[in-house]
Amino acid sequence: MLSGPLFFLAFILNLWPFYSIPQTANKDFQMDDKFTLEKLKKRVQELEAAEVERKKIEEALLSENEFNRLVISNVAQGICVCCGIQDFPYVRFSIWNECMAMITGYTMAEINRLGWYQSMYPDPEVQERAIQRMQSMREGDDIQGEEWEIVRADGQKRQFLITTRLCTGMKSDPQVLGVMTDITESRQAEAALRESEEKYRLIAENMSDVISMLDMNLRFTYISPSIKRLSGFTVEESMRLSIEELMMPEAYKKVMKAFEEEILLEASGTADPSRTRIIEFEQYCQDNSMVWVEAACSFIRDKNQVPTGLLIISRNIAERKRAEAERERLMAAIEQAGEVIVITDVNGKIQYVNPAFEGVSGYKREEAIGLNPRILKSGRQDALFYRQLWDTISSGKTWSGRMVNRKKDGSLYTEEATISPVFDAEGRITNYVAVKRDITEHLRLTDQFQQAQKMESVGRLAGGVAHDINNMMGVVLGFTELALEKVDPADPLYADLSEVYKAANRSTGIVRQLLTFARKQIIFPKVLDMNDTVTTMLKMLRRLIGENINLTWRPGAGVWLVMMDPSQIDQILANLCVNSRDAITDVGKVTIETENVVIDEACCSDQPYFVPGEYVRLTVSDTGCGMDKEIREQIFEPFFSTKEIGKGTGLGLATVYGIVKQNNGFINVYSEPGQGTVCSIYLPRYMDGEEQAQAEGPAEHSTRGHETILLVEDEPAILKMTTKMLEKMGYVVLAVCTPGEAIRVARERKGEIHLLMTDVIMPEMNGRDLAKNLLSLYPNLSRLFMSGYTADVIAHHGVLDAGVHFIQKPFSLKDLAAKIRASLDK
Repeated sequence: MLSGPLFFLAFILNLWPFYSIPQTANKDFQMDDKFTLEKLKKRVQELEAAEVERKKIEEALLSENEFNRLVISNVAQGICVCCGIQDFPYVRFSIWNECMAMITGYTMAEINRLGWYQSMYPDPEVQERAIQRMQSMREGDDIQGEEWEIVRADGQKRQFLITTRLCTGMKSDPQVLGVMTDITESRQAEAALRESEEKYRLIAENMSDVISMLDMNLRFTYISPSIKRLSGFTVEESMRLSIEELMMPEAYKKVMKAFEEEILLEASGTADPSRTRIIEFEQYCQDNSMVWVEAACSFIRDKNQVPTGLLIISRNIAERKRAEAERERLMAAIEQAGEVIVITDVNGKIQYVNPAFEGVSGYKREEAIGLNPRILKSGRQDALFYRQLWDTISSGKTWSGRMVNRKKDGSLYTEEATISPVFDAEGRITNYVAVKRDITEHLRLTDQFQQAQKMESVGRLAGGVAHDINNMMGVVLGFTELALEKVDPADPLYADLSEVYKAANRSTGIVRQLLTFARKQIIFPKVLDMNDTVTTMLKMLRRLIGENINLTWRPGAGVWLVMMDPSQIDQILANLCVNSRDAITDVGKVTIETENVVIDEACCSDQPYFVPGEYVRLTVSDTGCGMDKEIREQIFEPFFSTKEIGKGTGLGLATVYGIVKQNNGFINVYSEPGQGTVCSIYLPRYMDGEEQAQAEGPAEHSTRGHETILLVEDEPAILKMTTKMLEKMGYVVLAVCTPGEAIRVARERKGEIHLLMTDVIMPEMNGRDLAKNLLSLYPNLSRLFMSGYTADVIAHHGVLDAGVHFIQKPFSLKDLAAKIRASLDK
């Protein structure tokens, strides 16, 4: 069956050639010899009728032919009819419509003149195939939609779809009807589509991102091969899994919530059809490990923009997640760093500051960002300093140094800074980063440490010479005191001996002060009521400062107890009152006060020397000349004095400092030139059971005795001197130089030995061990230990423990007599 234009043309060819006039009239004239008028008339009528009919037919045929010509000329396909196929391959075309001329570039006259296969198939091989195909068509093998490439008149190659039909059974010779359609653009589009599909297929198969498509029931309809690289699953394995099976439970809930939200948006009619939703979640891998995935999800829509499925493009973001985690850790470290970190752009504009910056400078982050670090300038560095700094970092080098800056509140601080340039991949400076540390406190502590080192140096010096000096001064003092006992006070020698005694005593006093300053003084702490202790000192203090200075005593109510050596309170008050006296040029006033205070963390932040706790504050203030800052910073240094030469040792306040530190307290001094001085001493509250304060007063002891004393001293001069002192007091003395000799004498002794008086540190055996040995021989033996060493040296020998009698060298005759009786009469 033929259809369309081909059927129509076949119908026309069956009418070709035109209808002819019937030949019966001729035949009648020839066959009928008996021609009559009636017959002629009748024949004329028939001929006239036939002529009329012929003209009608011709007119109808002409009209139909014109219609057919118009149809053929205006149809959108190339239509041609060739005849004379008996002369194949040299056929001629009788119909060649306008579309045919347009798509081939040849007119019918040109194609008949040039030849169909020579013009449209210039390639000999193609010509041969075309002739063979035409030959088979002559034999009845019609062409049904075959594709042929034809060369147009302008040389352009075009693709045609050709259908032919051999028309036979007509009165004329057989003819061939051909219909040609230019499918070049269609084939090019198909090729482009195939190329595009291949390109996207290759992209989908080779890209690292995974392309997935799901229907609206969230079943996979497509997964790209890159799923293997992402998760280890093959495409086939992935297609068999549901999204719930591919995701962790929390991730699945997250994705489903997002999907439901999108469906609700679609239902509301407010959704943007072009939107894409980004979701991050963890997905299972084939080996049961997890991988972080970022999925870009959007709806696949039909022509009416109705969602028909989901397009998901997912990628592995594990490295990004690790980088983000690393960045978060880094940011957390920067945010929590104790050092100040500031980042600026290349022009010095602040882009970032960490919380430490806020704490140090006082500026909030919002205030600082966008400003220049010059907001911190204090004026302590000159323009050259900043120019050299900027030249260093802008040349790509790192600058390190110290500078004094100003906080928002106007206070100054010193910081140690390292400023480095930050480079991009091309080596250009993009930022500057400064890492800074507030070293104000460090510098203060360094000064304090240096001060402590100086004190320690003095302490080592004092401690190193104390034993020898004490021994030597003990001999001088002891023998001088014995000599004074023998000389008449009216004798000029008595005055000379008295001066020797005073000088030796002052020398031992200086050593004691040095030891006190170095906190190596031997002390005997007791529970004290500060008010009672100060009250007992008032009379002596008034004599000390003179009548022109008014001494005011303001005891606090309910003052807590403290634990310290009473003699140290005496030293503190004496030294402070003497300093106040010397600071008052004419009349003036010294005030002593006590009160309870509680030091909290807030106080400590302003006073770095303070320690939180409960304290008894002893304050001595005066109306003297005061001090400037430079002097205040040196007042506790040993041998520092503002007094004239010969009017002070420079150890007074150093001694006070040592005493306070030895008792775990601290000092605060406030003074301004012309405004007097306030010295506040903070001593820790005694908390152990709040014992009853021990009253201080002289013990009543006899200065003489008759008991037997075993004296052990490895220094011959001190042994001799002490022996004389004890014998003068009436005691029987067994004097020996070594512990071994002491044990021998004790064993050989037939009578009682009442007291062992021994040096603590000796070559053979220390005094405590000697006492233990002798106790086995004399269970009731009393013990009195003596030493010229400092407290830190003899403390571990146990002779400073409570209940143990000890006397520090050098000692006076009076002190020795009291200690002897106290040891024997206990």
